[in-house]
Amino acid sequence: MDLIGGPFSVIESDPGVFTSLTRKLGVKNLSVVEVFDIEPWATDHLQPHGLVFCFHWRKDVHRPAEFENPEQVWFANQLSDDACATHAILNVLLNCPTVDLGHTLQRFRDETKEMSPVMKGLAVTNSTHIRNAHNSLARQADLRGSLNSIATTTLDVQKAMVKELQSKKKHTATSSKSKPSKSKSKPVDSSENTEEEVYHFIGYVPAFGKVWELDGLKPGPLEVGELASEGNTTDWMDVVRPAIRMKMAKYGGGADAGNIRFSLLAFVDGSYEKANDEWEYWRRERRSIERRLDETDYGWKSKASSTLSEHAFTLPDAPGRMFLQAGSRRLLRDAEILSSPPDMLLEQWENTVQQAVKAKTNLEDEFQKAATDWSDFLKRTHDYELFCVEYIRCLHRDGFLEALLDIAKDTTPPQTVGKAKKPKMSLPDENFDQEGLNDLSDNNNNNDDDDAWKPSR
Repeated sequence: MDLIGGPFSVIESDPGVFTSLTRKLGVKNLSVVEVFDIEPWATDHLQPHGLVFCFHWRKDVHRPAEFENPEQVWFANQLSDDACATHAILNVLLNCPTVDLGHTLQRFRDETKEMSPVMKGLAVTNSTHIRNAHNSLARQADLRGSLNSIATTTLDVQKAMVKELQSKKKHTATSSKSKPSKSKSKPVDSSENTEEEVYHFIGYVPAFGKVWELDGLKPGPLEVGELASEGNTTDWMDVVRPAIRMKMAKYGGGADAGNIRFSLLAFVDGSYEKANDEWEYWRRERRSIERRLDETDYGWKSKASSTLSEHAFTLPDAPGRMFLQAGSRRLLRDAEILSSPPDMLLEQWENTVQQAVKAKTNLEDEFQKAATDWSDFLKRTHDYELFCVEYIRCLHRDGFLEALLDIAKDTTPPQTVGKAKKPKMSLPDENFDQEGLNDLSDNNNNNDDDDAWKPSR
């Protein structure tokens, strides 16, 4: 349980939600995509930095000797319920040296790198920045449910402590008067042991010459396999693929069980940033070629056959800069244009226009995707309970609620001797104070940086 700021709420296993969470945490130029197969044809082109695997969790047994605790691997234990998604993200990304973590998360990593896994988990749980970013993507009903769960657990613990104290006092008072008797075992109700469906997130990441499985519920990182060389992380999917297959067979009941309740998410370079950089590359290509054409052929515009040049290079929402490291590629290409034969420049210009049209289409798709994710975010985090309460109150006030509930309006049930009349259901009046619900919504829904999740420009 969190010590200072409240619980972590349940969030969806959705690539849009995870992408928004990484951006709210401050990570730059990174996206989360869903992987539908672990074969090479489905993963090699993604070049993932790490993976997050969601599965139907069941308690298992591992020997402590199977886990390592290397000092260079950042690993935190999960100490708060429903925080496994954030723990999986942090355990993966804080072991990726090529990922831009942002100022806040990088400082958090530096401050906690010498801590034990338990203390790191406590630091995650008590981080206001991490908790608010996590809970800002949860439904309001889930936020209230997490608060209610903590209250219920606290009350249950207090009741158990009181009951245990009373039992000890009773045992002390009667021990001197009665002889000890054999206790009979109470039959166990099988319905109480019903397994609850719990889903859990774990991470896989290549780091320091090995591939690691990072599960916040385990005592430490679990080594999956070794890489060919410490600096080579391009073939790490070949190492992790058998481990994921074994995990799916173990928690899914085998290949013939038909259990496909799994989700595999991959951290990849930002799709928006890649699409923008590609379009910006061809836009700069056009300027370089046109500058050279103006020097060699003044009438080249009349010879050009493409009519899409203005359309291909016009996009008002584009930031006009590159996000990823592509400067060296552009410099090499500019040198090639300077040494190209004059009779080849017009053909290169035509090819540039065609490539720019494709890149612009991909970039516009990213804008549409961002708009859709933003709409889903608003629908997910909006509190519909206030509307539902007001709607039911209006139905009750106007006399439509009883008809909808199939209650006879004009008939009165006969009175039965010895039974009290059932009180009529009443609803809050129009002056019903919603302050409690509003305060709960305001305290848990951190929407001060709602635009932070959008693609940066």
